[in-house]
Amino acid sequence: MTQGRPTQGNPAQGRGPLNRRLAAFGTTIFAEMSALAQQTGSINLGQGFPDTDGPEEIREAAVRALRAGHGNQYPPGPGVPELRNAVAAHQERFYGLTWSPDTEVLVTTGATEAIAASLLALLEPDDEVIAFEPYYDSYAACIAMAGAKRVPLTLRAPHFRPDLDELRTLITPRTRLLLLNTPHNPTGTVLTPDELAGIAALAVEHDLLVVTDEVYEHLVFTGAHHPIAALPAMRERTVSISSSGKTFSYTGWKIGWVTGDAVLVAAVRAAKQYLTFVSGGPFQYAIAEALALPDAFFTGFRADMHRKRDLLAKGLRAAGFQVYEPEGTYFITTDISPFGGEDAYAFCRALPERCGVAAVPNSVFYDDPEAGRSQVRFTFCKKDEVLEEAVERLARLG
Repeated sequence: MTQGRPTQGNPAQGRGPLNRRLAAFGTTIFAEMSALAQQTGSINLGQGFPDTDGPEEIREAAVRALRAGHGNQYPPGPGVPELRNAVAAHQERFYGLTWSPDTEVLVTTGATEAIAASLLALLEPDDEVIAFEPYYDSYAACIAMAGAKRVPLTLRAPHFRPDLDELRTLITPRTRLLLLNTPHNPTGTVLTPDELAGIAALAVEHDLLVVTDEVYEHLVFTGAHHPIAALPAMRERTVSISSSGKTFSYTGWKIGWVTGDAVLVAAVRAAKQYLTFVSGGPFQYAIAEALALPDAFFTGFRADMHRKRDLLAKGLRAAGFQVYEPEGTYFITTDISPFGGEDAYAFCRALPERCGVAAVPNSVFYDDPEAGRSQVRFTFCKKDEVLEEAVERLARLG
């Protein structure tokens, strides 16, 4: 995922229309593998979207909002008050964090826009951003769009833990921001309180900002999710991001949010308003109701995904994969070395034809593809019968 250098001159003389900051970013791996799955009739365990909708009462809440005319026209730029209040209540309910819904909560078009707006707002050209790799592909693109430089801290198999001593060595006078993701996609790592405390201490020592992507906050199977914003001296330097898609299984609604100190949220809003301005009005009202669901929903959702994780992990092991069991998210990272090859991209390109299953190569999530050359990611946010059929098909690889 290194940044390319397009040819010079005008388009008629060979220079493409895409600016050099984005020259290395074409079609995402998710689109590529999903298209391949569709072409071959394969089970798509590559792209992380559920194959069932979320709670019926939340869908009905969206229908009620549509019929009542709530949000059918432009909602307020920061988001409808009902959702901003619900986000603030959710943060206090689960983590004891108190945010003003008026100045410290911002509704976005999913977490992806929140990430883009945060990085565009907080970075200057040539600033350095330290991010854990492998990382969600939009991180690299958004850092590039901001004109900044990404500096990877590699999480290495089999445990995928951050080396805080290495992190310290990566910080330079140009380092502006730490970009965290916990629970971590694609490895499933959940940062521990000690790891978060170490990262926070470095952020305070070097006066760094932190942007933290917490979209899988309710999908933790080992330990618990701990927001870094709750640690001493971190509230005023942290932008926390989450969304409804992963928790409530309505990924197409694209309702996300930012929480943080009013000064930081105002900065993010200044960038966000020139991206989509507003979106998803009726869905915002529905997600406000979703966030207030009883604890039984959140614990039941987590338990169901835990069970699906174990189902797929068992099948992958039986098929011959080395499985790195995730602590959170709804992805499993595997190693294909037992099959005698190490090119995960080629493996994933051939997998649909070999057994009718699609997956994603982790190598595309690294600055140095060699670091994840033999790693393949599967998702388990699918119906049981789909996972069972996928396991049967994968058994053909043995």
